[in-house]
Amino acid sequence: MQSSPEAETLALRGVNLFAAGDLAGAEQAFREAIAADSDHIEAHHGLVRVLGDAGQLEEAVVAAKVLTEITPNDPLAHTSLSIALQRAGYIPEAEAAAGRARILEWKQQLASGPGE
Repeated sequence: MQSSPEAETLALRGVNLFAAGDLAGAEQAFREAIAADSDHIEAHHGLVRVLGDAGQLEEAVVAAKVLTEITPNDPLAHTSLSIALQRAGYIPEAEAAAGRARILEWKQQLASGPGE
């Protein structure tokens, strides 16, 4: 599914603001991208990262959980959740999310077959 041009533009702005160290601006841009297209995966990933880097750890966990709901079979989403949970101090939950990510990755590898 193709994201809207508005969401793409906003997410790119978020990436650029994040790279420039403007966490508040990046957060706003990612949130606006998500408002424009609630399924914009890159904006969700960006929001999780920005919130974590800004020390908003509980919000990062919530954002990462939303990401895993949108992309339940994406190992990277579960890895992001694991990192957010770990940073917030939820170690057993972080380990479970990391395990889920590994299982999903293995399933993808098995589905792709040898040598692919």
